[in-house]
Amino acid sequence: MKLLEERIKKDGVIKEGNVVKVDSFLNHQMDVQLFLEMAKEFKSKFASHNINKILTIESSGIGIAAIVALEFGVPVVFAKKSKSINIDGDMYTAEVESFTHKCKNQVIVSKKFLGPEDRVLIIDDFLANGCALQGLISIVNESGASVEGIGIAIEKGFQSGGRAIRNLGFHLESLAIIDSMDAATQSIEFRAQES
Repeated sequence: MKLLEERIKKDGVIKEGNVVKVDSFLNHQMDVQLFLEMAKEFKSKFASHNINKILTIESSGIGIAAIVALEFGVPVVFAKKSKSINIDGDMYTAEVESFTHKCKNQVIVSKKFLGPEDRVLIIDDFLANGCALQGLISIVNESGASVEGIGIAIEKGFQSGGRAIRNLGFHLESLAIIDSMDAATQSIEFRAQES
C-alpha cells in the first residue's frame, strides 16, 4: 500500500536492532484517517471471507483493528496480556514472545467472545518473527473458530515470521513489507506488491 509506505519513509525512524519506529502515526499517536484507508484495503483483500469477528492483541494492534472492525461491521476482540479482576469464566490462553519488548506474555481471550461459529480476521500492526500471530492462531484453533485471514500493517520481510505463517497455509496480507532497512543511512526498501 503506497500510502503506508510513503508515510513510513516520511515519518518512520529506523533504529539499531531491526526496529522501525512508527509511533508518530501508527502505535502511539494514531493517524485515524490513515487507519481508515488501511481498513478499506483490508476489506478489499478479505471481502469474500464472510468475516464475523476481528481479533488482535493488546495493545498497539487495537486501534487498527477497531477501524477494520468498523469497516467490516463486526466486533473486535483483543487478547489481553494480563488477567484482571473483571475477566471471569473460562479463557483461552497462549504464550507469546514480543520482538519489540523482548519478553514473554500469557495472552488471554474470554471463551464467551470466541467460538466455533466465528470466522476470524486477525489484525496486527507488525509482523517480525510471528510469535504473536502464532499465539493468536492457537487461541482461534482452540476455540473451534476458523482463521479466515491475517492482516498486518507492516511486515519485516527479512525476518522469518511472514514466511512461516504463509507456509502454514494462512491467507496473510501485509500492507507494507520491508525487505531491508539501515539505521545508519535511514534507508528503507519495500517489497514490490501486486495492487
